[in-house]
Amino acid sequence: MSYSGPQFFAWCDESERVDAFAAALSALMIPGDLVSLGMSATITCRTRSVEDVLATVRANFGGRNSAHLSSGVMLRESERVMVFSLACYPEDSEDDHPYGPLEVKAGERKKDFYPDELAVGRGPRSVEAEAAAAYHVVQGDIEDLLLRLCASDASGRVPTGACTDKEDWIAPVEMCATYNANAAELARDLALSWVSLHDKESVSRIAGTSLEALRARVDAAPRGARVPMKGTSELTGSLSRETVLNALATPPATLLEALEAAAVPDEAWRAAEPKARELLELRHQLEDEAAGEVPPAFWVDVTTREHTRFLEEHAPFHVRRLPSGGVLLATHPYRTLWPLWTDAIFVLGLMS
Repeated sequence: MSYSGPQFFAWCDESERVDAFAAALSALMIPGDLVSLGMSATITCRTRSVEDVLATVRANFGGRNSAHLSSGVMLRESERVMVFSLACYPEDSEDDHPYGPLEVKAGERKKDFYPDELAVGRGPRSVEAEAAAAYHVVQGDIEDLLLRLCASDASGRVPTGACTDKEDWIAPVEMCATYNANAAELARDLALSWVSLHDKESVSRIAGTSLEALRARVDAAPRGARVPMKGTSELTGSLSRETVLNALATPPATLLEALEAAAVPDEAWRAAEPKARELLELRHQLEDEAAGEVPPAFWVDVTTREHTRFLEEHAPFHVRRLPSGGVLLATHPYRTLWPLWTDAIFVLGLMS
């Protein structure tokens, strides 16, 4: 069965990948849970000892030996429990296929993570409110899991990461969430996107490139060069070399403030929110065995094209300044960050 839930990626230097793997494991797994590790056909481990797992990884990681682990995770926002998988790939393995180099999946099937049904009360239904409620069920978990992978400790060894419901780490502006350890390098998302799309580069291989080197690669492109972007208007149809260079020349604080200003829920979302909150309260009542009598309810499918389309077009954006000095940009996995970037760079007059 194919997996189509959210996938989380992080980059760090190969010399620190095992340490980053260890920190992520500690931040993700339920203490004392069973851990299954595989590194090759002959290098495996099933244990409840994190120390034994990490000793096996440290002794064998590198060359063609990548680490693949599964265990249990408690999602902090929704308090759901599910299986997660954590993978760590060395450079030689990345040469064959760019996976990570660090990757996390939560759940074994799409429906493990995304709700496929939602309880609604008697009375008129609202597809928009149902979609908004489904958004709230998962959004906090998505952001939390990305931070647990990328910023599990204060080491700063992971400079950047991202989340998507696609199989690969694609252009950051086409992801649903990105993490940057240094808010001053937030324009990296645009530069990485440009280089990946224009030069046909794998993001997982170039994510650690310095901002100066990325700027040089963008600047080396022909004047007026553009890369196509998925969008619904002429404004969002492409990203130009000049736009990226303008963003890289903009003070990071100004760019961040513009993104924050652009991350305002639209009118359709604001209209759906009150009813969505009612649906979430009903959900909590049904899950609370001590709540006593609850209103009558029935279950509805929230995976229809109408529900999905509403999230694709209206799911709000979050711009989070992190205490560590980093920044997280996020929306629902059915949407991308490109509309957020488009609004911000247009208001700043950077669009070219």
